[in-house]
Amino acid sequence: MCGIVGYIGTRQAFPVLIKGLKRLEYRGYDSTGVALLSQIDMLNVYKKEGKVAQLEETLTSSDLTGTLGIAHTRWATHGIPSSGNAHPHTSQSGKLALVHNGIIENYSVIRERLLEHGFTFKSETDTEVLVQFIEYVKECNKVDTVTAVRLALNRVIGAYAIVLVDKDHPDQVIAARKSSPLVIGLGEGNEEFFIASDATPLVEYTQNVVYLNDEEIVVLKRGEEMQICNLKNESVDPDVQCIEMNIGLLEKGGYPHFMLKEIYEQAQAMKDCMRGRLLEQEKRVVLSAVTHHRERLLNAKRVIIVSCGTSWHAGLIGKQMIETFAKVPVEVEYASEFRYRNPVIDAQDVVIAISQSGETADTLAAISLAKERGAFIFGIVNAVGSSIARTTDTGTYIHVGPEIGVASTKAFTGQLTVLTMLALSLGKEKQTISTAEYEEIVAELAVIPDKMERMLVFDKQIAELAKCYTYARNFIYLGRGYNFPVALEGALKLKEISYIHAEGYPAAEMKHGPIALVDAEMPVVVIATHHQLYEKTLSNIQEVKARKGRILAIVTEGDEVVKKLADNVIEVPATLACLSPLLTVIPLQLLAYHVAVMKGLDVDQPRNLAKSVTVE
Repeated sequence: MCGIVGYIGTRQAFPVLIKGLKRLEYRGYDSTGVALLSQIDMLNVYKKEGKVAQLEETLTSSDLTGTLGIAHTRWATHGIPSSGNAHPHTSQSGKLALVHNGIIENYSVIRERLLEHGFTFKSETDTEVLVQFIEYVKECNKVDTVTAVRLALNRVIGAYAIVLVDKDHPDQVIAARKSSPLVIGLGEGNEEFFIASDATPLVEYTQNVVYLNDEEIVVLKRGEEMQICNLKNESVDPDVQCIEMNIGLLEKGGYPHFMLKEIYEQAQAMKDCMRGRLLEQEKRVVLSAVTHHRERLLNAKRVIIVSCGTSWHAGLIGKQMIETFAKVPVEVEYASEFRYRNPVIDAQDVVIAISQSGETADTLAAISLAKERGAFIFGIVNAVGSSIARTTDTGTYIHVGPEIGVASTKAFTGQLTVLTMLALSLGKEKQTISTAEYEEIVAELAVIPDKMERMLVFDKQIAELAKCYTYARNFIYLGRGYNFPVALEGALKLKEISYIHAEGYPAAEMKHGPIALVDAEMPVVVIATHHQLYEKTLSNIQEVKARKGRILAIVTEGDEVVKKLADNVIEVPATLACLSPLLTVIPLQLLAYHVAVMKGLDVDQPRNLAKSVTVE
């Protein structure tokens, strides 16, 4: 859950590294650091607790020369956020410097062994243990640094993406990965190479990249072809891919925060997601994954959705749609629980893995388990070339563009869009949905982006409402049917960025405990659109009002009944029940955003959170 950047080439490394760290700061911002091999072959390491800008401010009079360097922005695992625990970490001799993303599970055993051999440690991190261990292996076996890295990695347990430089080899960078992403960018004529945790720091320099696979080590030297081998020392041919990314999407574009920008981008992102897939004139949906794997998907006895966080909420909605339209049973599992509970899986199951980053560690592990047992794996991810995209049997990209804000917004609606198209495609192929219903949903799906745009006119109204709710210490979110998972997602957004405790519940479950919390100080957000169970939701609102709870209701345009009961209402355009989450989630995203802004909090980089959860 950290950001790694590396560079070797002909230009000054420091500006490349700092700009890259800023691009990756959503992956971690507890502390940051750089290591530069200067023009006089000095290995200069600079580290500081806090964000990239704070490090940059302290380096105005430092030696920042050098055309080779590595850098890191940290999300703490082993050891508190501090300058001492920040990366890069150096070996005892001071010749090796290393940055690392992941967790070395057997670090304590290795550390004890190194202590017995006279090594000392300056930090609490597993990363310092790893770089010290590499030096120990190098000294004991009298081997070169590349061989020492390979031998050391064969003896560590856990996940890693590492980049290492050696003061004695000023024209060489070594990188390796296992269960944590690492991308190599190729400059012109092998004169320069770029390294990063994902492609965002690379796009302004090159479109040609190589995604390292698990247990691969790459050696980068100026003016030479890259060399890749695996932990068995077998040579691997690089698979060069071309990435396409609009660099403008990596900037705020005049918005005060990435989160607000990405909320506003949802209508266009949904159009991009549907382009070439939803054929409005023909009234049908075409997904290549369903076309190419028709029999395998249609003959599934069961679908299992594995995901985490916001993606899990999308999966809950996907479950309802797939069961309704395709008439196949669906289970939705937290990937972190699924992987450890010895689940019953067989070759007739289809496992759908949902992840914005495509690098979520628990979801990757769940996929691995399911593949071992013969299941067919379908991926729904945003990041092209990500680990999940390369591991699954097939899948569909959501194509919503890079999402920089830690709290997911447009990725959620993109995932819902793909799940809707998938459910419709399966239902049509299985003939378990009528032609009239299928065409009605397709037609309505095509106009949802326009209705999303209409929702944004309520932004100022929601900002004013937020002033009334910044005092709250607890919230309850209620929904039913397709909108129960939206209640969960709305509560999660508020927790993530405003640090207010919030819980989402099915509205009927309120009587089974949560109603005990309701009083005049408890805001209750109710999604009460004109769909199934509307009348029952009205009864739930009455129950809250009878206990003096404050109600903020999300209602269908023109609803006068709820207006008389609720303290505040936000209207959404009318749509079909299965598509309503695409609209009802937007005011909840805006509410969370404006409450956090009113409280003066860091919306894009909330405390303790990182965008890509690449460790357990």
